[in-house]
Order: sequence, then structure tokens, then C-alpha cells
Amino acid sequence: MAKEKPSIPKGTRDFDPVEVARRDLIFNTIRDVFRLHGFRPIETPAMENLSTLMGKYGEEGDRLIFRILNSGDFPSKVPADIWSGKDASVLSARISEKALRYDLTVPFARYVVQHQHKITFPFKRYQVQPVWRADRPQKGRYREFYQCDADVIGSDSLVNEAEFLQIIDEVFEGLKVRVGVHLNNRKILVGLAEYIGFPDKIIDITTAIDKLDKIGMDNVVSELLSRGLTSEAIEKLKPVLELRGSSGEKLLLLKQLLAGSPTGLQGVAEMEEVFEIVSKTPVKCDVKLDLCLARGLNYYTGTIIEVKAMDVPMGSICGGGRYDDLTGIFGLEGVSGIGISFGAERIYDVMLSLNLFPEGVETFTQLMAVNFGDRERDYCLPVLSRLRSVGVRCEMYPESAKMKKQMQYADKNSIPFVLMAGEEEMKNGLFSLKNMKTGEQQKLTTEQLEESFM
Repeated sequence: MAKEKPSIPKGTRDFDPVEVARRDLIFNTIRDVFRLHGFRPIETPAMENLSTLMGKYGEEGDRLIFRILNSGDFPSKVPADIWSGKDASVLSARISEKALRYDLTVPFARYVVQHQHKITFPFKRYQVQPVWRADRPQKGRYREFYQCDADVIGSDSLVNEAEFLQIIDEVFEGLKVRVGVHLNNRKILVGLAEYIGFPDKIIDITTAIDKLDKIGMDNVVSELLSRGLTSEAIEKLKPVLELRGSSGEKLLLLKQLLAGSPTGLQGVAEMEEVFEIVSKTPVKCDVKLDLCLARGLNYYTGTIIEVKAMDVPMGSICGGGRYDDLTGIFGLEGVSGIGISFGAERIYDVMLSLNLFPEGVETFTQLMAVNFGDRERDYCLPVLSRLRSVGVRCEMYPESAKMKKQMQYADKNSIPFVLMAGEEEMKNGLFSLKNMKTGEQQKLTTEQLEESFM
């Protein structure tokens, strides 16, 4: 009987060397920009106590948490009536005390509360690590994926919002991805709900208008009606959603419309200040006020940020916003912060579709020495060590195989240069260096060889 072919769990992926190199380019670009702005790295365990995660993501999110079975003889510790019962949540709580992290945000909140006495606030942290969700795998949605998060916690200043816009601009400029940045403010959305006379319907209103780009105004109107809004209220809201003009012009009109809402006016003032701070160090990407943007409204309390690629139809590739009580879920009240998260998987797909990965990103070995035999090998090994000492990535083909086989190895591995040394080269203290792309070949001394890679 034939052995079953090995496989990996659905929703996970293997990455070949080229894919890893391309992903590292994205991760390193993001990390470098975070560091330029004074963010410091932390890492949290792949697993957390189940009690840390449960109840933080809503009922649907809780169902997507990967639980880890307790070690040892856990079945003997569970009463028979629970085993025979049909309540999976009760049984799961008894046989699983740990779980894989669902995101980086809740573990970060736990980290801050646990280590608050040795953290200097405001605390600027970044984190690039995998997370796991027991979701149904489909295109663009995986059970294991990376998040690239940065947060400033312990500061109310809107300078942080402006700095994150600079970070977004610098990351995507480095990756050569053209993006549009959409901004809004939860307080403005609260003000709009008050303006049309339905402050208690804020969630219903924003859930509907957040879909405007996808389903169109007619369908948004239908959904608002189904959620209990009147036709008169919707007619007051529509002109606001259809506002055209610059962000400044929109904010000016909002000041008039929201004159009776202190919360709404505060949101307008915050947006004006963010745009004013950004004007001191202008960003290259397009930044605009988007009154339909409402991502994660229950979570965010101020500024809301969403980033979309301009040249590829794709959902959000980066997003975030201001929150006032992230650590309150663990008992540390009133600590405000703001954070953003780059969607590395979607950024990868955008760059791949636009052919934006640089030509040399998949080059691992820069030079390979051909192995003609023991004497020739021993002649080449010292120069390879010398080249490595100055940062040249090089290798020796391990066996004295046929020349054709060695050259095919170099070609298939995209090695741009091949080093050869035969009787003539060894006699004269030289090496032959072949450019695999052009076919050009030249004889060089060790010093000249080193200089050619400087």
C-alpha cells in the first residue's frame, strides 16, 4: 500500500526561498520605518492563557480561537456529565487552558498591564509576528498569517496620529506602492447620528454607510430603512455622504451641520489639528477625509485610518485608529493610545500583481566557485572566505561534477557570477570570473576580485 503523501493543515502555507525573500523585504521595510520613528520591538508568546483571549473579540471571534488541549491525563479531571453533555463551550473550558493568539492587540494590552511598572509611558512599540484564526480558508484568508503592528500607548496627543500618517507614507514609498489614505473620526460619526436625530442608532448607521463603496447609495438607503431610520433622517444624511471637495472644505461644512453636537465639533477640531500637523511635514500619498469610513467603530474612539492600494482592486492593506481604553479589559483604566497594522499578506499580493519586487530580491548567492577537483577547490576556498569577510554571499559547489551540471545549478539558483580556477589560473595567481547574465568573462587577482564586488 502506497504511503499517503504528506500535507499541511488547510489555511497554512509553505514559503519557498523566493517567497521568503520577498516577504522579508516587506517586513524589513516596515520594521526599518518603525525604528526610524523611535518604536521599540516586543514579542509575545504564540500561546496565551485562554482566559486572556476569550470575551475580547465578540462571540464570532471567540469561536475562531485555536484552543490547545491540556497536557497529561486531562480527560480524568473532567466530570462524566460534562463529557456526555452537548455544550462544547463548557467542555472546551475544562480541557483547554491555553490558546494560540488571535491577534497582537490583546496580547499587547496584557503585556502593558503585566509590565506597567517597568514601562516608560508613552510607550512606542512595534510587533511583527504570526497569529492564528480557525476561520474557513479561502483566497486571501488564511488560518496562519502575520500582523505588523505599531502602537503608541499612554498619550492623548494628536501628534501621534500625524506621525502614523508619515509612517504609512514612508513604508509604501519604500515599497513603491501608490496608496490612498482615508481618515475619519468616531466623534464626527456620533455627531452625524445626533444631527439626523438618531443618536441611539450610531452602530446601525455606520455599519450601513461603511458599505457605500461596495453596494452603492440605493442599497445603503434600503439597509438604513430596515434598521429603523426614517426617510426624513436619511435625506438629511445623504448630502453629507455625497460631499465633494477638499478635506478642509468638508470640515468647514461639518462645523455648520454639527453646531448642535459638542462631540461632533470635537471630532472636527481633532481632524483639523491632524491635517494642520501633517502640513508641517507633508506626505506624498493622497490623504483625505472619508465620512463613510467607520471600521471597528466599537473599538475606536477618535481618529480612524484606512489605507487602500490605488492601482489594484484590493481591500484595506493597512488600518488603525485611536482607542481610549485598550488596557481597561485587564483592569488598567484610562490609558489612551493609537495604533496601526500593516496587512503583509495583502501588500504581498499587491506588489506581486504590479511586479514591484526588485530584480535582485531572489538572489541569495552572489558568487559560486566551480569545483574542478581537490586542488582547485583548495585554491578557491581561501578567496571565498575573504569575500565573505567583506559581505559577499558566496559558495563552493560541493562535488567535482560535470561543468554543465554545476553551471545549471548556478543558473537555476539565479547566481549572477561564477568563479573558476584551472591550471592556468592557479599558475598565475588568478581567477576567472564569469557574468552569468552577459556571458562576459575576465581574469582577476584576489584584490581585483574583491574590488569588483565593492
